[in-house]
This record gives sequence, C-alpha cells and structure tokens, in this order.
Amino acid sequence: MTDNAGKYVAAIDQGTTSSRCIVFDRNGAIVAVDQREHRQIFPKPGWVEHDATEIWSKVQAVVAGALAKAGLRAEQLSALGITNQRETTVLWDRATGKPVHNAIVWQDTRTAALCAELGGSEGQDRFREATGLPLASYFSGPKALWLLENVPGLRDRAERGEIAFGTIDSWLIWNLTGGPDGGRHVTDVTNAGRTMLMNLRTLQWDRSILSAMDIPEAILPEIRSSSEVYGTALGHLAGVPVASALGDQQAAVFGQACYDVGDAKNTYGTGSFLLMNTGTRPVPSKSGLVTTMGYQIGDGAPVYCLEGSIAVTGALVQWFRDQLGIIRTADEIEPLAASVADNGGAYIVPAFSGLFAPYWRSDARGVVTGLTRYVTKAHLARAVLEATSWQTREVVDAMHQDSGVQLTTLKVDGGMTKNNLLMQHQADVLGVPVIRPKVSETTCLGAAYAAGLATGVWSGLDELKSHWQQDAAWTPSMEPGVREREHHNWRKAVERSFGWLEDGEG
Repeated sequence: MTDNAGKYVAAIDQGTTSSRCIVFDRNGAIVAVDQREHRQIFPKPGWVEHDATEIWSKVQAVVAGALAKAGLRAEQLSALGITNQRETTVLWDRATGKPVHNAIVWQDTRTAALCAELGGSEGQDRFREATGLPLASYFSGPKALWLLENVPGLRDRAERGEIAFGTIDSWLIWNLTGGPDGGRHVTDVTNAGRTMLMNLRTLQWDRSILSAMDIPEAILPEIRSSSEVYGTALGHLAGVPVASALGDQQAAVFGQACYDVGDAKNTYGTGSFLLMNTGTRPVPSKSGLVTTMGYQIGDGAPVYCLEGSIAVTGALVQWFRDQLGIIRTADEIEPLAASVADNGGAYIVPAFSGLFAPYWRSDARGVVTGLTRYVTKAHLARAVLEATSWQTREVVDAMHQDSGVQLTTLKVDGGMTKNNLLMQHQADVLGVPVIRPKVSETTCLGAAYAAGLATGVWSGLDELKSHWQQDAAWTPSMEPGVREREHHNWRKAVERSFGWLEDGEG
C-alpha cells in the first residue's frame, strides 16, 4: 500500500452520448476526468440503439485515461461507483458475454404499440400502483419483452437461464467483476425501479407483472442497495471494490446532498428533471408526476422521490438562437433579457411536441401570447427564460399537491444555471432560495459518494453534507402580489396552447 492508498474514489458515468470517468479526492473535489463518445444507431424512425460492447470498451478506456491523468494506480482507489443512463436495456449471453442485440435506448419508441396492448382496458396506469410508473415506451420491461419476441430463439434460451438482462449499470458491473468468468449479475433499486418490473414497496421483482409481460425471472439481476460492495473489479481496476450504482438523476439527487424530506434538485439541460425527496414512503402521484426510488444505502430504509420531467427548457434558448436568429450565441440571451425590466406582457409556452409534467398534453403546441406593439426582442428573450422558471414552478406545485411537503430551497445544476437572470427569476416565482453547488458534476459525485460510504471513505450522510459547498445563491425578491399575477397570466398562456392538434392530426 502507498501513502495515498484509499484517498480517492472513481466514478463511471455511462451516459446517453458518452462515457466518463472522474476521480475524486476525500473532499469530493475532482482530480481527473476522461470522456469518450459512442455511436448513436438509428435503424428506423423512432428507434435508437447503442452497441453495448462498444460502450464497455469506451468505459475501459476512460477508466485507464482518468487514472493516467491523475497519476494514480488502481490500488490507490478505495472504491468505484457507477451512474448510468436510465432505462436503456441490454440482453446478453451469460457464457460468451456477447449481447444478443444492440442495446435499446431509453429514447426508443418501438414499444409504444406493445405498451398500449399491455395496458388493455386499464390503460397506462395498469402497473402504476405497484411500480409508480405509467406504461410507456420509456421504461425497460417492454424493451426486454420486445427483444424476447423479436430475436429468433431468444425466448427459449432465456427460459433455460442462458441469457442475462440488465440496464447499463448491470452490464458494466457484470463485465467489471469478471464477465463470463464469475461476473456479478446485480442492479440497484434506482435502476430496477425504472424497469417497470420492480415493486416499489417490496423492492423485489413483481411476479404478477413478470407474468403479465411474459418475462422469465431467470434473466433478471439480483436487486441490491445503491451503496454496498457488489464485487471486486478486474482489469485496469484490479482489486478495487465496485460499491455503488445509481441512475443518473438519482445520482444527482445524492451528489446534491438532498438527504432530507422536501430537499429537491433540478437539472437544467435540453429539458429539465426535478426530483424531490419524499422520505421513506412512496408517494403516489395524482398530479402528473412519476413516483421513483431516490436511493438506498446498504441495509438502510429506502428513500423515495417524486420526479417531474419538463420537455423543453434549454431547447427553447436554442430555438430562439437557431430558428429565429435573434441571438448568435446562447450566452447573448441574458444581457438582452436584462435590458428590460419585465416581459412586457409577453409569454412563450414551448409545447413544441406537447407538454410533459404536470399536464401530459400531446395535443398542445407552442404559443406566444400577450403581444402588443410595445413588445421588443428583449421582452421575448425574457419570456424565453421565464418559460423555464414557470414550468419548474408548475412541477413544484404538483409535488406539493401530491406529497403535502413544502419546498424550502431548490438545488440546481446543469448548463442553464450559469444564467443569473434565470436563476433569480426561478427563486422569485418559487418564493424559495435557489442554490448552485461548487462541484457541478453532481451525477458522478453522487456515485462516488455512495461508493465511498460503502467502503468507509466517508462516515455517513452528515459528513457528505458538510462537503457540499455553495457556489451561488439567489433569494426571492418579487412581491407576492406580482408573483401571483404573473403566475395567473402564465396559466392563461398554457391554456391557449391546449387543443391545437385535433383528432387525426400528427
């Protein structure tokens, strides 16, 4: 052992477009990063696939790259954590380790008709009580069923126990710990919870759903907590404990130290994902949200979240730049919007392909409302930014309605958080402080934290909370009367977007 032994934790972040490995020190600071993209495969319209073998080779490359950049050897790592694109589905041969087909990616819509068939007379809520999820092509179970029905001979092999199913975390853990030669076939509760096959309360595979979907239990991994030693790595990481797995949005919750009931984080990207900790009980949603696992540490009680997905946030700024040509770069929107005191009465609802949470209106389309001759491009720039704040407010309101839990602060991450005007408006319309952390790589940090907890690098959640450092904070300064009037106007604008598509229109 060297002097530096045990002072570092590595995390693999296997994402939709690339794989990264980040090495962190004991204070949660980044030591080194390596990243590589992989191919996006589009066999037909609406179909999206990845080559799982390519992903595994890129993961090995980024692990070696990050260690080299950090100047570290494997024995200087205390643990390895994994976070991953959720719902993407791989089936592979246990004897050879070869995938039987490309991975079917979370964005893939080929199972839409299959989901409608599975819903039958009960529709998309058929499995919601057990799983917290609506029947949708997004989730993994129907993807596995599609493979079993469409790859020749696969069902027979699956029933004989020759085939393994997994989301990307399972595929990586199995390969890291030996593959065909004794690899551990496990998943964690957060990833299992996105398959639509796990019961949210028992944290076990739900046999009645397996039967309804005709999925053999023999292919499924063992469900474990998000923070425990699953096995020991071989290869570049020989001897390092593989000690955590978390779906990417849940890893961000953990990295943002959202450990108390009511803690929430919002990740602002092309769209936005807002998750709120609801404690040790699953809260069913009647307001257009998804009930999901947050995390489970070892044999501790599981922690649940409500999740709200917003389809268009950063993408609206891209539209303003690329389709309208009003700005040349995304960064130009902030000074333009800041050149006026308010939105001049204009609102933009970006329902480009319908509205997600909390409305789920596929008939909605984007609208610009409230226009007068007074409105300039600066007012429209402001309306673009405000659309993100208001959509977030509506998800937060739905969370309060479902859980009775009042938001006290919102932790934020993602590219749009560098826009100070947007963050101030977000605080204003929520009426609570909005806080951005120093380490923006919250997804990788969450996986590293969970792995380090399992191996004794950190003592517990209190120590992790103490590492969390604020980079910037915005406190509400809008008068309550103004907030309510603006919110009322936003709701009127949203209603104008409904019913734009009529039956039979695409």
